Amino acid sequence: MTILGLQGIRGGVGTTSITAALAWSLQLLGESVLVIDACPDNLLRLSFNVDFASRGGWARAVLDGQDWRDAGMRYTSQLDILPFGQLTASEWGSIHLHDALNQPDSLLQALKTQQQYHWVLIDLPHGFSPLARQFVAACDHVFTVIKPDINCHIRLHQQPLPAGSHILINDLRIGSQLQDDLWQVWLQSQTRILPTTIHRDEALAECLASKQPLGEYRSDSLAAEEMVTLANWCLLHCAQPREGGERERDLT
Repeated sequence: MTILGLQGIRGGVGTTSITAALAWSLQLLGESVLVIDACPDNLLRLSFNVDFASRGGWARAVLDGQDWRDAGMRYTSQLDILPFGQLTASEWGSIHLHDALNQPDSLLQALKTQQQYHWVLIDLPHGFSPLARQFVAACDHVFTVIKPDINCHIRLHQQPLPAGSHILINDLRIGSQLQDDLWQVWLQSQTRILPTTIHRDEALAECLASKQPLGEYRSDSLAAEEMVTLANWCLLHCAQPREGGERERDLT
């Protein structure tokens, strides 16, 4: 089982949509995938047609004294999701919050022990919160998602990235002189840029409105094709060796 975390260098770079899209692409290639929302914003579920009013999730379950496994949902025969859950403002200040913050270790260790999935993809919160640091530490690989803009350019030079992380460029616009200049600078200064770049594609913005992963919403779009290319790169360069035969997945 390979644990892959995706974390934006800042908010608003499209990390959640890319996480959902990559999970969809991996399952298209026959991989069994669990995608986990580690962001308190609790947005990842909306890419998988979960009702907006649904409050369930792993952190919600922990705070309610329930088993986090019960919060898992099946989207396809190859793809399961584990939402974060909806927390109130007062719960974020609760003395019980440390239980949820300590949960990633036991949650991911249980998944590693059971070996039920080929891939666990984690939508990581940006920044350096205790929750983000715990999840990052448990990942086998981390993709840092950036956009070709000056904000991200500055952050690349003053903000530490997770050790060994790869840089995934999203929203590259053909014909932009500024973006082309940044792209050329990064090729010279950043040694861990992924070979696959996600170009600007309206389908990536539209898919959340349809509550579907990108590849399900528009499999013929440029960005969807690039996500399949990225998924194949992951299989070649990130997949952990596997032992034994296939196993059925069951969060319970």
